[in-house]
Amino acid sequence: MKKIRLESYVEYIVKTAEELLSVDSPTGYTENAADLITGLLEDMGYRPVKTVKGGVLVRLAERKAGDEGGIMLNAHVDTLGAMVSKIKDNGRLQVTPLGGMNANNAEAENVRIVTRFSGEFDGTCQLENASVHVNPKYDETKREWTNMEIVIDEDVNSKDDTLKLGISVGDIVCFDPRTRVTKDGYIKSRFLDDKLSAAILIGFAKYIKDSSVEPETDIWVHFTVFEEVGHGASANMPSGITYVISVDMGCVGDGLSCTERQVSICAKDSRGPYAYDVVKSLIEAALKAGADYAVDIYPYYVSDVEAMLSAGHDIKHGLIGPGVYASHGYERSHKKGVENTLRLLIGYVI
Repeated sequence: MKKIRLESYVEYIVKTAEELLSVDSPTGYTENAADLITGLLEDMGYRPVKTVKGGVLVRLAERKAGDEGGIMLNAHVDTLGAMVSKIKDNGRLQVTPLGGMNANNAEAENVRIVTRFSGEFDGTCQLENASVHVNPKYDETKREWTNMEIVIDEDVNSKDDTLKLGISVGDIVCFDPRTRVTKDGYIKSRFLDDKLSAAILIGFAKYIKDSSVEPETDIWVHFTVFEEVGHGASANMPSGITYVISVDMGCVGDGLSCTERQVSICAKDSRGPYAYDVVKSLIEAALKAGADYAVDIYPYYVSDVEAMLSAGHDIKHGLIGPGVYASHGYERSHKKGVENTLRLLIGYVI
């Protein structure tokens, strides 16, 4: 096997993450992101397939012996967002969230309204009567989707004006990710959950291809959609898979030990414990690979791999990911977190 500098893969992953983050993909509107991933994998020489549901499934390596023991890795490419639920009399838009988009941190964000037949329009998500100099109750108003609105960057003053633009109920509202990579290696953006981990799996695929690794078992990757609404990985299971690892964001915050520079190994989340032997193997792999890791319990989290268990798949499951702070808001991770996640994947799978 050729000796390959891991640093080059970290840089590739970060660039790929920036590219993915630049493609809007709220839950239910993910085709463009899936097309991008498909093209990147095809350029490496893989043969990815689009699932009917809209995800991307690719086989990175084929088993050399045995019928079971295959490994599947998954990461989701759908993100939070919103959908037009009402066109108001003043021409502005009321929206309903897609996934766990929170009105408190959506305020004052730039958005794109994607119509079915009339192109895209820019706008901003604002509190109703958003001017501090006009609204005496600005500070005390609780931010809820019922009192937030999308202000369209067009000359609209009535419902008819907005309808004439071709905007209608059911149109997708995409929030600007505001992606930035700092000189010190911090990666800041909306939707690092889970496009950063999707980019890590693309970088892992590149590593396998470049290093001519010949693993002893099947390795599959599933880039899922609809994770943010609970059923992303529930279907599309190849035969022979025993272990499924979700590669998602690692939680960072009070009561947890993980930092943005580490890879997190989850022992239990709000649905229950992960497979004991899988968690043990992940820790052993991290030690073997020299990956800086933390083991944590996530009290308010459900992973994509649990959708597979709920769908009745007989698998052993695990969850890892780079540490990400401020989840479902303006998120932050670090290149070291990317590197440690990649090291753990190499140590565990190869």
